[in-house]
Amino acid sequence: MRIPLSWLREYVDVAADAAPEDVLASFLSVGFEEEDVHRIEISGPVVVGRVLEIVPEPQKNGKTINWCQVDVGEANGGIRGIVCGAHNFAVDDKVVVTLPGAVLPGPFPIAARKTYGHVSDGMIASARELGLGDEHDGIIVLSTLGLDPEVGADAIELLHLNDAAVEINVTPDRGYAFSLRGVAREYAHATGATFRDPADRDFAELQPGSGFAISVDDRNPIRGAAGATEFVARVVRGVDPSRPTPPWMVARLALAGMRSLGILIDITNYVMLELGNPVHGYDLDKLTGGIVVRRAAEGERMTTLDGQDRALHVEDLLITDGSGPIGLAGVMGGGTTEMSETTRNVLIEAATFDPVTIARTARRHKLPSEASKRFERGVDPLIPFVAARRVADLMVELAGGSLTDEGGALYAEVEIAGIDLPRGFTEGVIGVDYTDEEIVGALEMIGAEVTVAETGAETDSDGGWFIIPPSWRPDLTDKWTLVEEIARIHGLDRIPSVLPTPPSGRGYTALQQGRKRVADALAAAGLVETPSFPFTNEEQNDLHGSASGEHMPSIRLVNPLDGQAPFLRRSLLPGLVQTAHRNISRGLVDLGIFETGTVFTPEAGVAYGTDFIPPLGERPDDETLAALNAAIPPQPRHVAALLAGNITPRQPGRSAEHVDLADALDAVKVIGVAAGVDIDVAQTQRAALHPGRAGVLSVHGEQIGYVGELHPQISADADLPGRVVVLELDLDRLLTLAGERVVAESLSTFPAATQDVSLVVDLGVPASEVRAALIEGAGALLESARLVDDYRGEGLGEGQKSLSYALRFRASDRTLTAAEATEAKLAGVALATERFGASIRD
Repeated sequence: MRIPLSWLREYVDVAADAAPEDVLASFLSVGFEEEDVHRIEISGPVVVGRVLEIVPEPQKNGKTINWCQVDVGEANGGIRGIVCGAHNFAVDDKVVVTLPGAVLPGPFPIAARKTYGHVSDGMIASARELGLGDEHDGIIVLSTLGLDPEVGADAIELLHLNDAAVEINVTPDRGYAFSLRGVAREYAHATGATFRDPADRDFAELQPGSGFAISVDDRNPIRGAAGATEFVARVVRGVDPSRPTPPWMVARLALAGMRSLGILIDITNYVMLELGNPVHGYDLDKLTGGIVVRRAAEGERMTTLDGQDRALHVEDLLITDGSGPIGLAGVMGGGTTEMSETTRNVLIEAATFDPVTIARTARRHKLPSEASKRFERGVDPLIPFVAARRVADLMVELAGGSLTDEGGALYAEVEIAGIDLPRGFTEGVIGVDYTDEEIVGALEMIGAEVTVAETGAETDSDGGWFIIPPSWRPDLTDKWTLVEEIARIHGLDRIPSVLPTPPSGRGYTALQQGRKRVADALAAAGLVETPSFPFTNEEQNDLHGSASGEHMPSIRLVNPLDGQAPFLRRSLLPGLVQTAHRNISRGLVDLGIFETGTVFTPEAGVAYGTDFIPPLGERPDDETLAALNAAIPPQPRHVAALLAGNITPRQPGRSAEHVDLADALDAVKVIGVAAGVDIDVAQTQRAALHPGRAGVLSVHGEQIGYVGELHPQISADADLPGRVVVLELDLDRLLTLAGERVVAESLSTFPAATQDVSLVVDLGVPASEVRAALIEGAGALLESARLVDDYRGEGLGEGQKSLSYALRFRASDRTLTAAEATEAKLAGVALATERFGASIRD
């Protein structure tokens, strides 16, 4: 909300020497966020001049310029020669002259310069050049603005170009602050200055008269709320739309962020900014019969003021007459009844519309407007009569109209629910000892009615207060919102900064600690975490959510953000592939990325979802929570990683090394170490992975994920160059299998004994299972067993392979002899022979 300071001063006392930054600081003290300070960036000399002579001079380019002699007053140098390309003025017209040394918005400094064979000693200004609007076809002729100033007078002051505006951010719950009336009241709260309410008028003078038929026919209300609860119509006849908008109004609208569109529309916009109630004007002579407010019919269409033909929805609230729709209520008027240069009689409309209806219509038609922004936040239901009369008065004063007794109105009883505020509740929530006087004073300051509650055993009351919020504050709905207002009014700086003391036994759970360790370990290993949206399509879920690529049940969203990705993911890999594609397309080709997040794995044949929503404000019982949990699919947390490009870049004396499966296995080891568990790898087949470069990951014999090279066709479809290796694990299950306690092994001070062994086994025997047999058979002396070679070729029988392992033995209490290490090794070989028929390779 932009607030012109001259306008603000009309309703609240602002110190004459208060700078815009001082005003912003005051708004900040009552909870608003400051945005900016806006000025019409112009500096003098900018003066009033009278045209003495105009000499048209055709140019070779076909353009005709005017060589003018302009009197700018003796104090400003007398008569000046100025070149002007506009033709909408005549001799004796008074115009705005920017003299050398002036600076116009842009910034655009003015200097005497030679052009078209003359030295132009200044410039005759247009509205756009002065920052007053978009009009640039002609210069400003002051008589058209109803002005006849002295020659040489200061045009900056004359046109109110010396004003400034402060801009604050208005949160959705404080819609009343989208008006000068609202922000002036807030400034009074902040400074204690006297507030003058522009809506404080005798209700008798606000009555709109009669004779104009108005009705509401809402047969399909949203959530049971009628689309319109109040509707006021007044008629002003004999307006002159050609009259100029006064410069003070043009300047204020410009500073508020709105351009001048003609006197009639400017008045409605001005009152909307002033009082916060959007007002619409219709050309009365274009209306057919009375007005009916109703919902749109199926298949109905209308053309709005922006010239767009719109297909209407049955929830859209319409303003209609005998000809059909003439406006989208609270959003935008229709093109058939808009005010124009031919309008002579105006019907003024001010109403109270249902916020939900207006918000849905604005979003449905992608048509946000200044009106909808206010209606969807809630306007003061007592203000439409004031707003309609204010517009009528300004049309009489500024557009030459006559206020008639014609009109009509729909009245609604405004009922505001009271709120009980117990004594001591404010102090308990805020932590500040407010006095009773401070509590009552703050609530009365914001406009609430405060009544002391009765006390005694019969009333079961502790002597608190009964509060009726003001009509313009629909956000005050309970005692907690009242407490926030008390704290805001008396200063948020009074609230002590005290960190709460957490009770013992709280903090991260074991699973949360494990997830954090795994993510930290992957980041420390050089991978970058890249969270993504959990949405994908059914094909990706089938491809990555199962080993064979068969169809898997997926959860489809009722209202997806992206129609091409309407399903919740079963795997993290589709998101990582998209992230890789996006980065590679932007030149980041060496990637190591990972993500931890939930996946959604519904079971076939199980119906998920529920229509039951437990009431707010109370904790559901265990049975209700169990039913709600049963209505959602399993949502385990996974960890996945993707590596592409070079693992080490090209550098002097060393070629680049492309990522391969070994790098993905290293990442698996990092995850295993962080989780505190050994992860075994065995060869497998998976639809999304290369047929010969895929492995299944398991812990204690239970499969928990997979690792491998992405299938070449999938890489090509995603425009991922070269080999791309990936992995994905069920992180929650991994941490569960690891257990809650991770015991660090003690370090032995005795030297290790190392030996190697090569075992010949059948091709189908997994190397990880042979390693597991070696570890189990060798016993406690074996510290590590690492596969170093997988040989298949000459010297071996058909269907056989040779697996070589580097073994390291160590005792915690002595130095091992070679014989002890050999004995342990042979024990491991013996178990491998027993299980897989392994033999030591000669």
